[in-house]
Amino acid sequence: MSAPRRESLSLSQVLSDPRLALMLALGFSSGLPFLLCFSTQSAWLRKAGVGLDMIGLMSWALLAYTFKFAWAPIIDRFDPPGFGRLLGRRRGWMLIAQLGVAAGLAFLAFGEPATSLAWNVVFSFLTAFAGATQDVTIDGWRIDAAPPERQGMMSAVYQLGYRLAILCAGAGALYIADHASWRAAYLAMAALMLVGVGGCLLSPRLDEGARERSGPLGAFGEPLADLVRRYGAMLVAILALVAIYRLPDFVSGVMANPLYIDLGFSYSDIATVSKLFGVWISIAGAIGGGVAVARFGLMPSLLIGGAAASASHLTLALLAASGAQLPLLTLSVCVENFAGGFAGSALIAYMSSLVSPAFAATQYALLSSLYALPGKFVGGLSGFMVDTFGYVKFFVATATIGAPVVVLTLIVWRLAARKKIEQPT
Repeated sequence: MSAPRRESLSLSQVLSDPRLALMLALGFSSGLPFLLCFSTQSAWLRKAGVGLDMIGLMSWALLAYTFKFAWAPIIDRFDPPGFGRLLGRRRGWMLIAQLGVAAGLAFLAFGEPATSLAWNVVFSFLTAFAGATQDVTIDGWRIDAAPPERQGMMSAVYQLGYRLAILCAGAGALYIADHASWRAAYLAMAALMLVGVGGCLLSPRLDEGARERSGPLGAFGEPLADLVRRYGAMLVAILALVAIYRLPDFVSGVMANPLYIDLGFSYSDIATVSKLFGVWISIAGAIGGGVAVARFGLMPSLLIGGAAASASHLTLALLAASGAQLPLLTLSVCVENFAGGFAGSALIAYMSSLVSPAFAATQYALLSSLYALPGKFVGGLSGFMVDTFGYVKFFVATATIGAPVVVLTLIVWRLAARKKIEQPT
């Protein structure tokens, strides 16, 4: 695959580009519901006495993010009722999804997991569905809004907004829960979706993606056929790499908060180190990944990010073995979050380089669903693994997944160098 042409951007060019400011707001909107559907909620569930097995299974609420490719063709192909004529296809669907996320979070605020876990399960699924739909529309808008050579910076700014939302949904929600209540925390998070609504309404109308086509093949078959036509047999290796690249993070992330709780750290400790300080570290990693893509190219950055993100979980194993030591918590959070942020930016830029503008939302949804699918399924069983093997062996096992990630990255890199892939048009 021929690498996208890299463009040298000055600081003034970056700061004056209105697309980046909008990407910051949309990245914030995209990141806000994700933790609230499970990771932050897992601390709530654990404190309410919910077992690790059920907490692990609750991570399947996020499967909507994995299967969003199933309805992405509808978003690529049809205008939303009512909003389409007023806002356009991308922004119309985006606004509907954002309102759905806000409503879902508001309903979650009234959950009582100790006595009625079903309420949390239902509205976690509904919020995740709306959040996944929002991601489809934002990804389509981002790919339409900038050429391939600027996708690295768009990805980095998106990650910055996403991580700021993680800061609010993680540390912010935990602080509010600690000093007020979980109900107040989730209602506050629902109100913060106004940031994304503002970004949606201020975004320019971009509807250059796929238009209506005759028959079901146009909606579901053509995007996949386009990938097969351009990449051929190499597509198998590409999809395998995408599928396992973030698997270690998805699996270990399910059990991180329960580990902190079981070691005896308070909500405030977790919020300060993991959700506040850690988010700034992950932002630094995301920016580092964006800069690395622009300076050194996609494949070198992808290789470094994949190896580092997996190896970073050894620090969680060290924490689990050593007990509740605040310096070790800080170390593990720093290492894991920087590596994860770097790897995230590299992967987003890589997946963006693979899609065609004509099928941007559908193809990107397919790829991003694929990278989440194995982690979500395995993550759902993580509670059983910890109960069986303990935290230390569990986190060591997630770190070893980095070996096949490195091997697959090298294989794809070599295949890409040997075969020049037709660029998307």
